[in-house]
Amino acid sequence: MNNQTTIKLLAVGDVCGSLGRRKVLHTLPAFKKENQIDRVIINAENAADGNGMTKADALELFAAGADVLTGGNHTLRRREVYEFLDQSDFVLRPHNLPGEAGKGYCLFDMGFASLAVLNLAGRVFLEKSGAENPFHVADRLLEQAKQDGARFIAVDFHAEATSEKRALGLYLDGRVSAFWGTHTHVQTADEQILPGGTGYITDLGMTGPVQSVLGVKSEIIINRLKENDISKFEAADGECMLNACLFELDRATGKTVRVQRVIL
Repeated sequence: MNNQTTIKLLAVGDVCGSLGRRKVLHTLPAFKKENQIDRVIINAENAADGNGMTKADALELFAAGADVLTGGNHTLRRREVYEFLDQSDFVLRPHNLPGEAGKGYCLFDMGFASLAVLNLAGRVFLEKSGAENPFHVADRLLEQAKQDGARFIAVDFHAEATSEKRALGLYLDGRVSAFWGTHTHVQTADEQILPGGTGYITDLGMTGPVQSVLGVKSEIIINRLKENDISKFEAADGECMLNACLFELDRATGKTVRVQRVIL
C-alpha cells in the first residue's frame, strides 16, 4: 500500500481474449509493484475468446493483480457466467442493463476508507441493449455509496458515444473520484481533472493486439465494411498493448490530484 497522502488507482481498458489476458499477466504485476499501485480495476467484458467472460477468465485476471472486474454489453451473453456474477462481490456488469444476474456496484474495503465502484452502460447507438437511463441510475448508486460511507468512488461507463461519456462525466464531476469510458477500444488523449476534482478520460482503450481493428483481424473488418462480408469475427494475433489510465486520489478528499494515460 502506498503510504503517501494519496492512493493510486489503475483502470485497465477492455481486455480482448486470451492474448489480452496474457498481456495483463505478463505486464501488470511488475507495473503495479514499480508504481506502487493500490487498486486495479479491469474491464473484462471481452476477456473470453469471442466475447463475454467466463469464471476462469475472471480468476486469471484476479491472479494477475485485478481487484475489481467491470463489464459491458457483452457480459451477460454467456449464461454460464451468471451464477459467478451473483456469487462474486467484485465482478460487475453494467447496473442499468436488464437482467437478473449480477450487479453494477461494489464496495471495496481499503482499511482506512472504502472504494465504491460503479459500472454503467450507455444508450446512444446502443438502443437495443434496453439500458435504463444511466444518469438516473448513477444518482441512485451514488446515494448508495454515500450511505455506505465510501470516500472514493470510481465509475466505468461502457458507452459508444463520446458525447454521452463526456456528458455523464461532467454531470458526476465533484461527486465521484474518477470517471472513465470503455467499449470503443481506442484510447483517447483527453485525460484531465474536471473542475470539481474528478479525474476523467473518455475511453481507456483496450488490452489486445496492436495490429487489429479493435482486437479483431483487420482483414475481416475491412471485408465487412468494403464487401458486406459477414464472416465470423476472429481475434487478431501478434504484439499486444495494454491501455490504461492511472488516477492518483487524495486520501483526505477523495478527489483526483493527478491523472496519466498508460500504454504498455
